[in-house]
Formats: sequence, structure tokens, C-alpha cells
Amino acid sequence: MALPYQEPADMTIFRADFPVLAHKMNDRPLAYLDSGASAQKPLIVINAIRDAYESHYANIHRGLYHFSQAMTYEFERARKKVADFLGVDDEREIVFTRNATEGINLVAQSWARTALKPGDEVILTGMEHHANIVPWQLLRDQIGIVLKMIPVREDGTLDLAVYKGLLSERTRLVAAVHVSNALGTVNDVAALAKTAKTFNPAIRILIDGSQAVVHRAVDIPAIGCDFYVMTGHKLYGPTGIGALWGRYDLLAAMPPYQGGGDMIERVTFEETTYKDPPARFEAGTPAIAEAIGLGAAIDYVRMVGIEVIAIHEKQIYDYTMAQLATVGGLRFYGTAPDKAGIISLTADWAHISDIGMILDQCGVAVRTGHHCCMPLMQRFEIDGTLRASLGLYTNKDDIDAFVGALKKAKEMLG
Repeated sequence: MALPYQEPADMTIFRADFPVLAHKMNDRPLAYLDSGASAQKPLIVINAIRDAYESHYANIHRGLYHFSQAMTYEFERARKKVADFLGVDDEREIVFTRNATEGINLVAQSWARTALKPGDEVILTGMEHHANIVPWQLLRDQIGIVLKMIPVREDGTLDLAVYKGLLSERTRLVAAVHVSNALGTVNDVAALAKTAKTFNPAIRILIDGSQAVVHRAVDIPAIGCDFYVMTGHKLYGPTGIGALWGRYDLLAAMPPYQGGGDMIERVTFEETTYKDPPARFEAGTPAIAEAIGLGAAIDYVRMVGIEVIAIHEKQIYDYTMAQLATVGGLRFYGTAPDKAGIISLTADWAHISDIGMILDQCGVAVRTGHHCCMPLMQRFEIDGTLRASLGLYTNKDDIDAFVGALKKAKEMLG
């Protein structure tokens, strides 16, 4: 859905919140255009993590002393922030994970491994990150499920007519990316869910929201999915922390993903009983400071305004595409309307790796390669792309440096 136009905020004031952007790379001003891989961190996140370690660090949940209670409160408050950010009311449905990848593996090995039988079908899309392919291949090899794939059209959108034909009486799960990390395509995941649920209400829907939560507001109830995963480090938060949202009735019926401390009610050598979700899926000491940092990142994004960020990124994206038109010899992948701020391209005058090395020397940080989407690259018959991904701190100076470096690379290599 297209966002209504609003006057953009002056994003310059927010750029100053990211200390790393004041540093140089190869003696050039840093133009950081790799936020799709991992976003930079604002001071509010850095300070929240530092404060957690510096002022009242302790392990959580089991300590009766003040520091432990204070850290437990902050940790659980971060869980509530994630729930609110995703539009859900019950924070018990939020399971902290290391990242989106672990969230998908948790669903595959806990829910799917017990709920699916040989011959049951899982539908994926042709633009999935490896994190939403490999876990299902592992499960296929373990129990004999069948994997199907929704093809990607030339403009980087899904072929929804084919999707409808893939649904069958054996379909048990549709697992789809919300926003493609390689193309920027924003999939209508609510329509994907509705189509599947109309065909059979028992079909479960898992959405990979790693890129979506960064670029636009996410409303899980409006999507109508059963599981949703996200990761913190793309949302201006720390690495090593992410979240799985799952419908509580599904989580309550799922066996533990890992065993250890803090997920048990009682242990004997004969048997163990487990806590209710989410604790059941959070074995061992968690990433305490990182969860607090994720909460701070959510506070920051909400302070800036996710709608404001989306408008700013759209304006920078439009400016980027206009400037890239002056380079020549470029081919773009993912040209769907209303896409996120991700630009993937190849050049007919040089290999992307050679271009990327020159950009590095010019202070421009971009990603080159298959972006953990090798099947998607094979669909377009390429080895990879050069990807520039935008963030709330990206400005026209970054884009001018990027385009200028591309022209220099073309002059040197073409």
C-alpha cells in the first residue's frame, strides 16, 4: 500500500546520532550504503548497552537482589516494546532469539517437525534468503516434506497466479519474505496469507520480516500470519538479538527447541517439565544487554517515526535512481512499484566485485554478491549484484559519492 505524502522531517539532525558516520573510510568521508546487511547504531542504543553493563548488570529472572530485579525488568520491558512495535497485545507471544534465522529454525524444528508428516508441503518464494530455505531443506531431509516455490517475475514480483495453483490438500505451511533483501520488493503478505487461509484455514503462515520492520510499520494482526520473525541488527539495534512472534496457542503446543536453565519448571533424572512460552524457548542465560539495546532501538525508531523514515527513504531512493540514470550501462533488478530502499544492479562494463573494490577506495560501502539469495540470482542468470541499501541516515551526499565512484569505476574499468 502506498504511503500518503507527508512533508519530510529534516533527517540531518538524526544523522548526527550515529557516531560511526563521522569516521572516514580509506581517508574519504564514509558513505554507508550497506544498511540492508546491518544498520549502524545510534547513541541511544550504544548508551543503553553500556549502561546495562556499567550501572546495574546482573543475571535475570532468578535473583532476588536489586540489580537482578532491575535487569529483569528492563529485559521484559524490551519484550513488551517488541510486541507493541509489531502490533500485538500479548508479550508472551514474543520469543527472544539470536536473530531471524534462529526464529525460523525454531519454527521448523519445534512446530513443523512435530506437526508435519512425510509428503506434507511447504510453499516458499523464489526470493527467499537462505535463512528461509535451508531450515526447510533440513526438515525435508529429516522427515520427507515436499518443498514448492512461488516463481519471481522479471520485475521482481511474485507470480500470484502460480501461487494459487501450488496450494493443495497437502499444503501445511507458506513461508515468505515480507521485503526482499536482494530486490527491495515489498510482498503483499496479507494477500498471501488470505489466499492460503481461504483455501484451507489450517495452513500456517510464517513471514520473514527482517527487512520489513526497518522500512515500514508492521501490523501482524492485519497480516493474518501465524509466525513472524525479525532481527535487531538491521533495525539499528545490536547483533545477537532478534524475535519470533507466534500465536500463543501454537507456541503453547510446541515442544522446547533447546534444553537448559530458565526454561524448566522441575528437573529430575527421570523427567523434566517445562515453563510456558516464551520462557520454554529461551534456554540458558539470554542476550540481556542486547535485548535492552533492541528495546532502545525501537524507542529510537518510534521517536523518529517509521512513516517519516519510509518517506525519507523513498525520496532518497528516487534521487538515487535519477542520478544512476546518468551513469549508463547499468541493469537493475527489482523494479516493482512501492519498493523498499534497496537497489540491486549489475554493469555491462565491469564485474561487480571490481566495481565494489573501487567504491571502497572512494569511501563508499556497498554489498556485492548473491546476498544469501543464490536461487534468486540463478533465476536472473547472474552470479550476484551490487547492492546499495538505504537507511534513515542516508543523505544526498552519500548518493553523490556513490554515483561519482561508479562513474570513476566505469572510467577505469570500462
